[in-house]
Amino acid sequence: MSPLIDPPASTPTPEIPPLYAPIPPAVHPRHTAIDARTAAWARQFGAGTRLSERLAEQDIGVFAARILPAGREDVAQLLGDFVLWLFLVDDGVIEEGELGKAPGALTAALQRLLWVAENPEADLLTDDPLAAGLRDLRSRVAQHGTAGQLALWVNALREYALSVAWEAGHRAAGSVPDLEDYTLMRLYDGATTVVLPLLEMGYGYELSPQERAHPAIRAAAQMASFIITWDNDLLSAHKEVQEAGQTGGYYLNVLRVLTQHHGLSPTQAVTEAIAQRDRVMVHFQRVCAALASQSGPQLRQYLDSLGHFVRASLDWGISSHRYTTPHDPAALPHTFASMPTDARAEPLDINATSWWWDPHRLRLSPSARRNRHLADHGALLAAPA
Repeated sequence: MSPLIDPPASTPTPEIPPLYAPIPPAVHPRHTAIDARTAAWARQFGAGTRLSERLAEQDIGVFAARILPAGREDVAQLLGDFVLWLFLVDDGVIEEGELGKAPGALTAALQRLLWVAENPEADLLTDDPLAAGLRDLRSRVAQHGTAGQLALWVNALREYALSVAWEAGHRAAGSVPDLEDYTLMRLYDGATTVVLPLLEMGYGYELSPQERAHPAIRAAAQMASFIITWDNDLLSAHKEVQEAGQTGGYYLNVLRVLTQHHGLSPTQAVTEAIAQRDRVMVHFQRVCAALASQSGPQLRQYLDSLGHFVRASLDWGISSHRYTTPHDPAALPHTFASMPTDARAEPLDINATSWWWDPHRLRLSPSARRNRHLADHGALLAAPA
């Protein structure tokens, strides 16, 4: 890590050009109703704070409706409310709160919330609005998912908590992690993994543990997380600089990592970050297409949902007031690029992700290929030798 060097207050954020978006857009037909109910949920469990009012106007329910465009409406509603709860934590507790600069105290606070998620019966945080919202969400996850999916959801919350405590350490020290560490941290503190169990619930199926554990499926999910978080870093850069006064002058995204550790200008950092996400996007589509051609309907639906998640993040990112900041408009694109800026088949120069390009680790078993037309189960994936 290295000491944080703040840019002058007058430094403008660079313009973000159109991003490569090969996945078609889609939205749930009930998106307006879902968004209205998520806004009401924000006001109920956000205790009527200025933050909850602000979040209620950011089309978070529409974001969820884009992730599950043909899914069950009640699960899309659950997803919208859950994403809003994550923003109540991220904005109110971490970014704009004192705990965001105190990793030990933040870890303790998040551990109490995790205990509520695992044990909603516990007499703990009974007067806390965040805990009340989490109890509501946990009850609905248990209602719409299996015991296994509930356990995955709670475990993903624990991964998220660990990563945001890690980031709080950097915020307290005023430091910027290098690209290797930032990538590992961002794949979890972007709260993408906590959404994955709801992709299954939204369409009423459950992947087997063998399927989820297979390197090819893990790689696809991790690539989706990478694209989503890199896109979020690009589209939220103006907002983060604009709100630096509310967050103690500290903000962290891939652009800051690239300028701090790679000596790039802000414009060069945008170009490099886009090239990274484009190369992953091209490979993500390649891997998903290969998997889908050899898999059963459930796994194909999961891969399709990963793609919808990626595209939903883009569509919401360029349209939500959260990032467009109408009072001081961000220089965000209004269209998408039809071609990637980098389509090379070589791995990124990030050691933690290079295995995504290893064909031996991503191969499917012969039995999976033989069973690709089974209607009652997704492909059975074998771990590589």
